[in-house]
Parts: sequence; C-alpha cells; structure tokens
Amino acid sequence: MKSVSWGFIGCGEVTERKSGPAFSLVEGSHVEAVMSRNRDKVRQYAERHNIKKWYTDAQELIEDERVTAVYVATPPSSHATYAIMAMRAGKPVYVEKPLAASYEDCARINRVSQETGVPCFVAYYRRYLPYFQHIKSLIYSGAIGKILSVNLRFSVPPRALDTENGGELPWRLQPDISGGGYFYDLAPHQLDLLQDIFGIIVKAHGYHANRAHRYAAEDTVSACFQFQDGLVGTGLWNFVAAPDTQEDVIEVTGNKGLLRFSVYNYTPICLITDSGQQEITLENPDYVQLPIIKSVIEDLRGIATCEATAISATPTNWVMDRILGKL
Repeated sequence: MKSVSWGFIGCGEVTERKSGPAFSLVEGSHVEAVMSRNRDKVRQYAERHNIKKWYTDAQELIEDERVTAVYVATPPSSHATYAIMAMRAGKPVYVEKPLAASYEDCARINRVSQETGVPCFVAYYRRYLPYFQHIKSLIYSGAIGKILSVNLRFSVPPRALDTENGGELPWRLQPDISGGGYFYDLAPHQLDLLQDIFGIIVKAHGYHANRAHRYAAEDTVSACFQFQDGLVGTGLWNFVAAPDTQEDVIEVTGNKGLLRFSVYNYTPICLITDSGQQEITLENPDYVQLPIIKSVIEDLRGIATCEATAISATPTNWVMDRILGKL
C-alpha cells in the first residue's frame, strides 16, 4: 500500500484529543472520510478537521473506494462488528482499546483476520510512548535486577457524570456496551503494558464488588495474576475513592531495587537502588497516539512492523474477563 486513506467510524472525544489529527501528520496518510450516526455531529467534525466526506452509515464508509483503511473509534460493543465488516471488505483496521467488549469477540476478530489475511491493529498506544519505552529499557537492562513481583494500585474518586446526567449512565458504566464498568475501560492500558514488558499473563483470578452503589457495574476490583515465566502480580482498582486518596502507581520490585511509575498521570519515573533514588521525567507528543499510528501506517506501507495487533491485544481481554468472572 503506497499511501493510506483512512475512514473513521466514530468521532468522539478520543479522536479530538488523542488520535484524529495524528493520521494526517504521518507521511503517506490522510483522512478521507468520517462516520457517525449523529448527522450534525459528524458534519461539524468533518468541517472542523477539513475531512472531505462524512457518512451516517458505516457500511457506506467501508464501501467507499477511496477509503483503504478503517479506524474504529466507537464503544467496545461495536468493535467486533465494524472490524469484521472492514476486514471482509479487504480493508485493514485500527481499533480503539480494548479490542472488544469480551474475550469471545476478540477471538472472532482474530479468526476473520486470519481467514481474510487482513490485519487488525489495536490502539494500545502507551507501548510506544517515550515514558513507557524508557521503563521497559530500565527493566530489560537489569537496573533493578531480577524481577520478583509487580504491584498495581489505582484509585480515583467517582465522577459527577456517573449520576448527574439525567438518569442515563455513561456508556462506560453499561456492561453491555463497555464490557464492564470503569475497570474494563481503564485497566486495559495497565494490563497491556505489563504484558508487553513481562510477557503473557497465563493465570488470573479476581474479586469484584459494588461498594458505593452509585451504579450497577463493579466499582472495586482486586486481582492476582501470574506471567508465563512465573512472575506474580497483584492489582487493586477503586473507582469511588475519596478525592485525597487518589493513586495511580505500578511498582516493580527486583532483587537490586524498585521501579515506580504511573500509567495515566505520567508522574516522574522513580528508580530506587543501592545508589539512591532517581526521578526521570519524559514528555509525551501533543497527540499521544501519534507514535503508534505512525507504526501502523508504516506497517501498512511495508516500511516497518507494528506489534500492537489484535492477537497481541486479546490476552488483555482474557485477563479482564477472568478477573470479572466472565470466563
């Protein structure tokens, strides 16, 4: 593929703040069309971003001869449907995370990708950010020695929109759309990063509860898991914590030190060894998905290989479904 002409299915917040403009910043790529079921929203989006065409029907966008690849930026429950539609039309897909609302849907996507020979990539963009690339290099270089354990803690207060939106819950709190509650929305990036660094998680168990009763989905999750080389880890997620108890931290303990970092706040990376404590600050690009989008485009153009594929993304859904008791 000499150049990539993208069609967006979905034009929500993520395409405004994290991804959309990045597609036109990479050589050999531009956005040809965008689709949303909301006519006014998609028309205004297209005008705002100077996109030639807009649609209110996904099939029409996929059938557009000038669209050669599709970006699926809708809630997870529709990821499998749109990804499969695009792949069966012979068009590569870049899908927002998580790959789907269930491990079963991920398996369906992978089967169709294999049958058609059409690639599917997933927006686990943190793998490609300098912040996490540096963390990976520290671990691989032996900065903290042999890795002994991994501990993840994430705690945030409830959001006003959880209850103050006229009675309709955000889609992230509707399990039939998102796959779960905030856990299914936020944990994927954390679990994908851990598996990118330490390998596939082969055992996972968890407990989940609704402690605040603000909505039906789980608001507290506890888990333990084991990687393929025997490394063990734990995780605790709380989405209804007091504001002054917020926490976003992963601690990796080695026999020569400790590495501490965040996933969402990008706090300085903290390296503790017998030489003392060091803090490392790294900045992200203006559009955080730019590095991974560049990798996807270069893969499609035959220049390089992108490793953030549907196959590599599927274990994260397996882990989440195990923790939530869905498998």
